[in-house]
Amino acid sequence: MIKIKEAVIVEGKYDKIKMSGILDTVIIETDGFGIFKDKEKQKLIRFLAEKKGIIILTDSDSAGFKIRSFIQNITKSKNVKNVFIPDVYGKEKRKTEASKEGKLGVEGINNEIILNALEKAGVFCDETQQTEKKEITHTDFFEDGVSGNENSSEIRKALSRELELPERISTSSLLKLINSYMTYEEYKETIKKITEKNSVSNL
Repeated sequence: MIKIKEAVIVEGKYDKIKMSGILDTVIIETDGFGIFKDKEKQKLIRFLAEKKGIIILTDSDSAGFKIRSFIQNITKSKNVKNVFIPDVYGKEKRKTEASKEGKLGVEGINNEIILNALEKAGVFCDETQQTEKKEITHTDFFEDGVSGNENSSEIRKALSRELELPERISTSSLLKLINSYMTYEEYKETIKKITEKNSVSNL
């Protein structure tokens, strides 16, 4: 598993599954052309670009380039690295026939080719190591009421609003995002702030 700083933007869930087995970072799928109308996901991508930088890793067909161009436009190419996979013709195992252009997408490309493409794009990859930074864990989420409790949904929404993230982001994605740019102490201060706000509003 390779740890990188930037978040990775891919097209679909199978691309995300593929990259989750290679990279230790936040991975966001565009749901193909769905990104064009998904304002919350656009906001999330802009947020990630500003906070930690993003890597665009779309397929090498025309659809992939349209999505890549759109993401560059909404982020104004700020803190964006473009990673291009070569044209490899064939068919993914799960599909009954090749794509319209006959090219393999990210999910079908060999891991070595992907890592080589990352290196060419100037992505500095380091093997995952334990650092001195204290990680926020699922246990912290449970103890702080962010998950596993009766009011967890509302607390997650409040936390997402406080961090200017989409409310519908999953618990696991929220945890990974918070760990990617906040310290443990910053997270605890944010939770305290949310708790105090809720206490006042309930008076």
